[in-house]
Amino acid sequence: MSEHEHNNGEHVHGEDCDHDHEEHVFLVTDEEGKEREMVMVYTFESEEQVYAVLLDRNDPEADGVIFRIEEENGEAFLVGIEDDAEWDRVTRIYEEIAERENEPEA
Repeated sequence: MSEHEHNNGEHVHGEDCDHDHEEHVFLVTDEEGKEREMVMVYTFESEEQVYAVLLDRNDPEADGVIFRIEEENGEAFLVGIEDDAEWDRVTRIYEEIAERENEPEA
């Protein structure tokens, strides 16, 4: 998998499941080689693809990272988004979702 500027060159190395909190935790290495624990906080669909938003477990205020979820032989894995048009589409969708979530209820 080649690096892509939109996902900050991050690569997913594995998945762990914290059963106490039912969090899906992934070990992600950034472009500088630093490993971070990322928590899947949201998933959404676009054009028959499923995407996951991950936040840094130790810095939840940092910007999230979006990955595409793909399945192969019954196994699900995260893939960095390499296509500019796809990236623009999914970030626009996620921003709309985030805006709706942050709107005060009437």
